[in-house]
Amino acid sequence: MKHLTGIDALSDADVRQILTRTLAMDAALDAGNPPDGPLKDQLLFNLFYENSTRTSLSFAVAGMRMGAHVVTVPVAASSVHKGESVRDTVLTLCAQGADFMVLRAGGAGTIEAARRAIEEHGFQTAIINAGEGAFGHPTQALLDAATILKSAGRTPEEGLDGLTITIVGDLVHSRVASSCAPLFARLGANVRYCGPQDMLPEDPPSGVVTMTTNREAALEGADIVMALRIQLERLSADTSVDPVAYRADYGLTTDSLKAAKPGALVMHPGPMNRGVEIDGDIADDQAHSLILKQVAMGVPTRMALLEFAAT
Repeated sequence: MKHLTGIDALSDADVRQILTRTLAMDAALDAGNPPDGPLKDQLLFNLFYENSTRTSLSFAVAGMRMGAHVVTVPVAASSVHKGESVRDTVLTLCAQGADFMVLRAGGAGTIEAARRAIEEHGFQTAIINAGEGAFGHPTQALLDAATILKSAGRTPEEGLDGLTITIVGDLVHSRVASSCAPLFARLGANVRYCGPQDMLPEDPPSGVVTMTTNREAALEGADIVMALRIQLERLSADTSVDPVAYRADYGLTTDSLKAAKPGALVMHPGPMNRGVEIDGDIADDQAHSLILKQVAMGVPTRMALLEFAAT
């Protein structure tokens, strides 16, 4: 089994393999020809310590599409509330025969600690990072890259070369941005960050060529614009955000998108706060919005990742 702890744990060859298989899985699903149970009788546990809709459900659907038995761990009703550690819960599921464990947790280093515990005890369980606090969300980055490739009619070998991708929002707390920026850059894109000063990292992360508080400058000539929600649950108690002022300065609206390239595409990993970081007419514009296409791409991406982990 192979683990997926983060984007940086994947080689360029791994990324191309996963994206190639994602697009192939997507085409097969569109044609009504899903794979014939390659993971039959294997066991997948979804273990989510933080809330999720798209990621948890798409992993469940992906597992079932691949023929696996899928168990969603009811964390709210589990021994976690009796004080059981993440490590002990992970090892308990491994001892029950987990072939795959999809883990979302809040603390930095949790995924890597789970991987070490699994290997120290000799279990053959693949750990897959489904989001780690503000520190990474590799499967979201992969599905976003696949969505862009499909929309641009490009292969993984052709990559994202020459595209400018602007990510706008609460970047310092975003696990999505933490994985998307380096992956997009590895695939050849020019990545820009834009947000309020207190929502930007102190220094541009790897792969980010521009970081600014000026929305118009960040959007100028952009091929793709990704909006991120404000991570209210990660803000300090004394931090307040005025949604009206935020929309005026950083929201994706009909007017603000005029700075981007004509025909620019819009993305959002969800959940959306309509009327704050993105207006409803932008999110629902089927000619330019990739948002539901991102959601749809979640299933074939996670099917490809399960296949990758099993080989």
